[in-house]
Amino acid sequence: MNSEDDFDCGWDNRVTRRSDWVYRTPRFPDREPQLRREARLLPWLAAQLSSGVPTAEVVSESPFTVRHRYVPGGPCPGTAPEHGQAVGRFLRALHALDPQKAEQHGARDPSDSLRELRETLARMERDVLPLLPKRRRQDGAGLLNRMRTPPPYLALVHGDLGPEHIRVVEDRVSGIIDWGDSCVFDPALDLAWAVAGAGPDFSAAVVSEYQPAEDLLERARDWHLLGPWHEVLYGLGAGGPDFVKSGMAGVVSRLDAFL
Repeated sequence: MNSEDDFDCGWDNRVTRRSDWVYRTPRFPDREPQLRREARLLPWLAAQLSSGVPTAEVVSESPFTVRHRYVPGGPCPGTAPEHGQAVGRFLRALHALDPQKAEQHGARDPSDSLRELRETLARMERDVLPLLPKRRRQDGAGLLNRMRTPPPYLALVHGDLGPEHIRVVEDRVSGIIDWGDSCVFDPALDLAWAVAGAGPDFSAAVVSEYQPAEDLLERARDWHLLGPWHEVLYGLGAGGPDFVKSGMAGVVSRLDAFL
């Protein structure tokens, strides 16, 4: 292993590995408050859960930089039921934590999250919806309207739980990383990929361990449908046309698969 191994691939932060430490610095000034919240929340969160959460510490103010121990393993394939069981148990424990205490330790409150979501949905309606083929615009509009409704449940959520952020070693989940989007909001958000985007054996194991209500599953599906819309917005901004193209392909393919 090299002493310094750059695996920088995130949208929000520059990420560098040095030996057993991972260093993260905001890519843009408006991302710094997000990383500061994460640095404050993670030590408390790691103490509440038995395993899986790295503890971040601030190591520089200029530029603002945090570090945590390297979490071994690779991205979760989303196929093995053993991984699904572990993720289901982890999410059940995470979502059972006291949301008020989470806010006291730095988690964003639900009013901020809902306001930001509605602002994003307005951009999607203006900039992404017209790019859909006509046969899917009504379905896309319906999805955006459903997502404007405040969530029926609130919990501390990871906020971006996909395969890259679930690290696995063989049949074991070694950790959950990248908590920059964590907030008190809709627990269905954390179930989106796990129950609607992963393989059937993995998803069935998550559902068996978590036991979500049917309306939570339906909202998780909608969060999964919304995922590639964010990629399109990123492409229309800093990401460039390749992200617009791949994001639109994802938007249409998911609408075709689920609606």
